[in-house]
Amino acid sequence: MSRLFLFLILCLPIAAFCACEGCRSPTPPKSDGTAIVDTPTARLFLVSDLAGALEPCGCVKDQLGGMDNFGALVQNEKPVAKGTVILTSGPLFFMDMDLPADRRSQEITKAETIAGSLRTLNLAAFAPARNEWAADHEILQKLREESGAAMLAANVTPTPGTWIVKDIGGFKLGVIGVAAPDKAKVPLDGVTSQAPADAVRAGVDALKKDGAMAIVVLAAVGRGEAKRIADVNPDLLAILVGSSGKSGDGNTRAPGAERVGDVLIVETANHLQTVGVLDLHVRDGGPPGLIKFADATGIERTRKREELNERIGELRVRIATWETDNTIDKRDVDARRADLVKLEAERDALDKAPPPAAGSFFRYAMRDVRDYLGTHQAVRAQMTAYYKHVNESNRAEFADRRPVRPATGEPGYVGVDACTKCHEDSRQVWNETSHARAYATLSSAYKEFNLDCVSCHVTGYDRPGGSTVTHVDGLKNVQCEACHGPGQNHAQKPNAVKIPVARPASNVCVSCHRPPHVHAFNAQARMNEILGPGHGRPK
Repeated sequence: MSRLFLFLILCLPIAAFCACEGCRSPTPPKSDGTAIVDTPTARLFLVSDLAGALEPCGCVKDQLGGMDNFGALVQNEKPVAKGTVILTSGPLFFMDMDLPADRRSQEITKAETIAGSLRTLNLAAFAPARNEWAADHEILQKLREESGAAMLAANVTPTPGTWIVKDIGGFKLGVIGVAAPDKAKVPLDGVTSQAPADAVRAGVDALKKDGAMAIVVLAAVGRGEAKRIADVNPDLLAILVGSSGKSGDGNTRAPGAERVGDVLIVETANHLQTVGVLDLHVRDGGPPGLIKFADATGIERTRKREELNERIGELRVRIATWETDNTIDKRDVDARRADLVKLEAERDALDKAPPPAAGSFFRYAMRDVRDYLGTHQAVRAQMTAYYKHVNESNRAEFADRRPVRPATGEPGYVGVDACTKCHEDSRQVWNETSHARAYATLSSAYKEFNLDCVSCHVTGYDRPGGSTVTHVDGLKNVQCEACHGPGQNHAQKPNAVKIPVARPASNVCVSCHRPPHVHAFNAQARMNEILGPGHGRPK
């Protein structure tokens, strides 16, 4: 299915969702002053645990994530509200709490790209996690400056920042940050944290005096601690939950929104897979001081919506997988697309509940970050510049890193051309697979020397007698030996030495074909796509 066709399928449900989010023109006020206000006074884009994720791998279509897609969402919906703001909590700039020496340069450059991209989108504030100190204090300060945002951690010593008042189209939003970087699994010297609830209480008192109309807490302290903050600070509007520290590239699902008293507790999926959208509707300018916002979302409706979102996500995975599977009947794919449209319509219908008859109110929804949102061109340009810079930098940095020699008697890698001498029919099958073009997908995007990418697009990466970042001659693409093992000894004496792995098990695939690089992956089923006459199938 083409991107255009996918976009057209999704236009109706997306349009419906935008309508419930406030895209319609405001209804003229009634004479009694209790108009149903459709245009939000302020829209808050909320992100938890971005954790150094610039974009998903791209191995399959319709992946969740992408800074340029998020940018398009923010840009396209700015006219929806009178003012918008982006807030983040938890790991932001780095995926891990420590930087391996050989990845340090690339990871810092990526963090700088994330900071610059978020500055383009007008990030207002973030609460730091242990990850932010992965490089050092000086680099963190530089990243904060490049992001243009306030780094808030009112309970941390030394304190990078405490709280701010952000003017959002005339609406004064108070933002408090708390964090616990010293409580993460990786120690952090010279930084300590105190009880966050007490720091939030002091911030609430100060922000009331500063004229805040609502207060949001960015809590990089975990969900349990966030609930304790809500228990003792009932005047808060919402708490955005992040982590004190995280490691690894695994994706998480977002837990459901909930309320502790009148305080909304929200958390998004990590790696920019989803974003929370909190719309604030102020009627009659609001009373002096903190405004009491009624919940026009309905937590039960929110939970039902999130259940539908999960089913929609699973269905998207199935469709994206089936589209490339020649064994699946096209009618079944079309049927699943129809199911997708129905589920999205059911989800969007949940947002059409009318607001309260009087008083200010909020609506909250979780939004997926996907390709169909479009591309923010300025952010995409920064991402492309990052890939080009890292490519050239790594080409030079790893120019002398050569594969280690195999131990005496152990085989090295010889490449597909050596295999072809005896296995011509297998070579013809391989030529028709995506594996044969894997390296070109990197080189065409300035990623062939990117440490996040290269290992799964070459053969024998970092193995004795194999390939490295820049030394890939004869071993570009996913060749025979990626599955069958190093074939040097077999190639030299084919009658005396057997192929190391004559019939690879399907689990060999999941070293690369695994989340978050792809959606759910059925290796056994997908192996059929690389088999053919003379290669796993009779002629």
